Amino acid sequence: MMSEDGFDANNDFVRVGVKSGGCSGLSYDLKFDKNKSEGDKVFKDNGVQIIVDKKSFLYLVGTTLEYSGGLNGTGFVFQNPNANRTCGCGESFSL
Repeated sequence: MMSEDGFDANNDFVRVGVKSGGCSGLSYDLKFDKNKSEGDKVFKDNGVQIIVDKKSFLYLVGTTLEYSGGLNGTGFVFQNPNANRTCGCGESFSL
């Protein structure tokens, strides 16, 4: 997927974050990024570098991100143990 969007999986990152919005108050943000900022947390899984900014990291501690191809559609699914409430589509949450 990264190479299709002009990114190099060996050098670039998957940025995972949290932003205001969505029906539950906060929404997940997932995108490719070529730049790492000061304070970013860096993780590596299956050869992919994942970065999370310091503020989002507080909301995402313990979260797992899985790719699903089930009956409800294909895409990434966040399992966030910190979320008190999530919307029906699973793309937003509140604490």
